Amino acid sequence: MKSTVYEDYKYSMQDVSGLYIGTRYTFGELLKEEMIPFKFRLIVEHYILPKADLEDTLETHLYYLEPDSFLVQIYTQLKARIKVNVIEEKKTPFGKPKKQYVTKIMTAQQLVGISPTEKERLGMVVQELKVSKLAMMTL
Repeated sequence: MKSTVYEDYKYSMQDVSGLYIGTRYTFGELLKEEMIPFKFRLIVEHYILPKADLEDTLETHLYYLEPDSFLVQIYTQLKARIKVNVIEEKKTPFGKPKKQYVTKIMTAQQLVGISPTEKERLGMVVQELKVSKLAMMTL
């Protein structure tokens, strides 16, 4: 029997202004991944890991982030944008309601403003974290 590894949302990309990280990475994997910039790995090690575990994924960390946490300030300083998918009900041209996933971009403060029970009701899936490279250099 061949085992497969779930690799969706486990990626890192960069452009001129930003760093994009898939949220399936655990913090342990983030620290070992050479394609992720050293500065971001340093921020994870010094600021995020004291409040999280190496086995936590970035997805669960962001999903259950507390509004009064110091980490919200860190993500705000990094000008973080979090890409999420939520289920919304849209009407078809024939007037029938249809549920579909819609992608939204949120700040950390907007994300923590939604309770975990509300996130569950919306069917929210945290997909990607984008941080500003310029903001990352100021931390």
